[in-house]
Amino acid sequence: MLSVERFGVLDRDLWIGVIFSGRIQGIAFAFDRRTLFERIRGREEFLKSRNVRVSLDVSPSLYPEMVYRVLVGELENTDMLGELSFEGVTPFERRVYEWLTKNVKRGSVITYGALAKALGTSPRAVGGAMRRNPYPIVVPCHRVVSKEGVGNYSSGIEEKRFLLRIEGVEEWTD
Repeated sequence: MLSVERFGVLDRDLWIGVIFSGRIQGIAFAFDRRTLFERIRGREEFLKSRNVRVSLDVSPSLYPEMVYRVLVGELENTDMLGELSFEGVTPFERRVYEWLTKNVKRGSVITYGALAKALGTSPRAVGGAMRRNPYPIVVPCHRVVSKEGVGNYSSGIEEKRFLLRIEGVEEWTD
């Protein structure tokens, strides 16, 4: 199922779409509706490539509101871990996502290298897991930065800076 809502954040519209079946299978967000649906289709393709059964039949749910509440700091990221299905996620990816969500709190960042060291892996492996994260905002991959700067982000650098700005991490948003 798919549930979509639009929210106002920092004088911008932010569209949040959540794919779910019992639990959250994937999350997408964008500043406009058209881009959101492109990202939802991309998330659907990714999930299907990982043998996850997905339906994009529209159904209202509380999930977009819950993701929004995480975004604005009304809910902790860790409060949402139990809502994630982790379907189609490898054991390595799940380990990365859970460690990141539990240990890198709102308003802070970690480098790819430091996250890799904490998990006993390589920065490249961490970057790959971040790129494939089906749960942006809830699994805060935007909090993972390069030692040289803000780093990459699958939804775009503008979106990464926007999320960091909402969290008050100003030194990474210029």
